[in-house]
Amino acid sequence: MTESKQPRRRKYRSDGSRAKRTIEGPGIWASCVKGKEKQTVGELYDLFESLASQLWPIEGEGRREEHRDLVDEGVNLEDQIARELAAIKRPRAETRFANCQTNTPCVIFISCEPPVDPVRLVTTHVQNVQQTGVTKTKYTHRLTPVSGTCYPGLPEIHSLCHRVFAPFFAENGGGDPPRTHKYKIELRIRNHSTLTRMEVIQEIAKCVPESYTVDLDDPEVFILVEIFKSVCGVSILKDFYRLQKFNVMALANEKSEAENFKCGAGRVKGKEDFGEAGSAEVHDKGDV
Repeated sequence: MTESKQPRRRKYRSDGSRAKRTIEGPGIWASCVKGKEKQTVGELYDLFESLASQLWPIEGEGRREEHRDLVDEGVNLEDQIARELAAIKRPRAETRFANCQTNTPCVIFISCEPPVDPVRLVTTHVQNVQQTGVTKTKYTHRLTPVSGTCYPGLPEIHSLCHRVFAPFFAENGGGDPPRTHKYKIELRIRNHSTLTRMEVIQEIAKCVPESYTVDLDDPEVFILVEIFKSVCGVSILKDFYRLQKFNVMALANEKSEAENFKCGAGRVKGKEDFGEAGSAEVHDKGDV
């Protein structure tokens, strides 16, 4: 009697998006409306792919439609249909983003493939939201980019910080003697009990040059550290407080209030009726 074969788990979802079982970066953490995790992943794929195509365009992508129009001239209908069917059956191009399973309500992690820089991607989006008041998402609360991830052990965190910080310090060091900078470590620990906050902060501080001094009230530079279960993510950036800690709903509401809109209007282009998302908190209370 032949043994029945177990069906293989698909690497891709039905919509062609990629899924991963483990969390690995670089990537972007996102908090969202409870119960809307699947919808959040979908809207973030659309948003990130749109931004990435502008920031890191794929060579030849812009000429594809023009070339197709030129080829279509003088081709009969049957040949056009055959070519379209072949295009549909052609394997989907490798996406630059993948949803990593967190198995936790309200918590999403989207990993990024080179050349995508999660810090630049998220900063560009939140700046657009601050200027326009349009989030282009319905269920997403806060976005937190991490330039790399590692196992949450002190040696691993130390090594990751050196790799992530080196380009930033080289670009922002300047001057002889070096100009002093004020910085703050923004640490968030969730579903993790091995390391204490003080242990992590002290280890990260060892990776910061002496010209950088701690300022908890008015920092210029922010070191974002996210420890979630058995993963630690790190990034370094500026303007974190000015951009409402990358809370896109808070930024959209701030813009709406400044222009005397009614509460919540204009946050999502073409989606004025929020339904369940409209009742979500827009401040830290809504984050996990």
